[in-house]
Amino acid sequence: MAKPNYQYEKRQRELEKKRKKAEKEQRKSTDAETPPAQHTPPPPAGE
Repeated sequence: MAKPNYQYEKRQRELEKKRKKAEKEQRKSTDAETPPAQHTPPPPAGE
């Protein structure tokens, strides 16, 4: 029976963490650049 390759499994987990962290950082930077979408314009001055 073949023995498990723990180094390969660890490397895959590390790569997954790194990828998720990079996606999160990109999402944060994208959110910081764009203003919030829920911003409502002020009501007209005539009302």
